[in-house]
Amino acid sequence: MSNEKLTDEQMALSSGLAAFESKHFADANNLLAPLADAGNAAAQHRCAIMYQNGLGLVKNELKAFEWMKASADQGYPVAMHGIGFMYMQGECAQKNEAEAAKWFEKAADAGLAGSAMTLGLMYENGQGVAQDMDKAREWYSKSEQMD
Repeated sequence: MSNEKLTDEQMALSSGLAAFESKHFADANNLLAPLADAGNAAAQHRCAIMYQNGLGLVKNELKAFEWMKASADQGYPVAMHGIGFMYMQGECAQKNEAEAAKWFEKAADAGLAGSAMTLGLMYENGQGVAQDMDKAREWYSKSEQMD
């Protein structure tokens, strides 16, 4: 029985992600929301994007932040990058560049080259962190190695 349930969940996730990628957002939400509620990080990330941009449902920045944070807290790298941008831009969250840098570092440590590049820029410009060209070069180098 548990293997059947797992298979149903995997099928729902695959179908929900396919609907999301093909821009059938209402269908994606119907399939992914129950999985997000059950704690699936990939589903939470996609739900966050849909709420953040009003895709297939009414835009809701609070829900977007809640879902992105839930996914990021589980170590989902793209969500860690996403929450970093929310803090950096002040979108769906109060602007907090120091908090953004923390999330970009977590995402970079998880292997996201774009997060390492963003962190390099932050160190180069002293944005949310103390300006430090050596650390900027270090993050740029890490970014290049990840590609």
